[in-house]
Amino acid sequence: MIKVKLVAVGKVKEEYFRRAAEEYFKRLSRFCDFSVEEVREENYRDVDKATAEKIMRIEGGRIEKAARGYKIAFAVEGKKISSEDLAEKIKTLVSSGTGEITFIIGGSYGIDEEVKRRADEKISFSDMTFPHTLARVMAAEQIYRAFSIINGNGYHK
Repeated sequence: MIKVKLVAVGKVKEEYFRRAAEEYFKRLSRFCDFSVEEVREENYRDVDKATAEKIMRIEGGRIEKAARGYKIAFAVEGKKISSEDLAEKIKTLVSSGTGEITFIIGGSYGIDEEVKRRADEKISFSDMTFPHTLARVMAAEQIYRAFSIINGNGYHK
């Protein structure tokens, strides 16, 4: 069974986001060895451009230590793909012998450029900006949808 990990910066503080994400995490356990690793988020009072870059660099080091296997970073400048495309990507990785896939979600300021450079792929939800805690729910739902497509489950319409 393939290992799928979601590496995300910070904890989900909002109960409604946490419950939604946990529901998809639970559903994913039927299809893969799924885990979530939350890396510590940096908190500064006043953040200018240089401080934001420093924060992303520090958080990026933590992400790099947690990420394994084939790395897919969620980034606004990434490629926009459909749910079917994501399913096909996962199916191809599994059939080619990839044992682990890591999806990466950055913190409030985004993902460090070095982490994005080292990722095997960057994908985007949209040109819009979303809170990173909502992105976690969206990522979990799309990964679940992809596995549902692969397995012919009726979830995906």
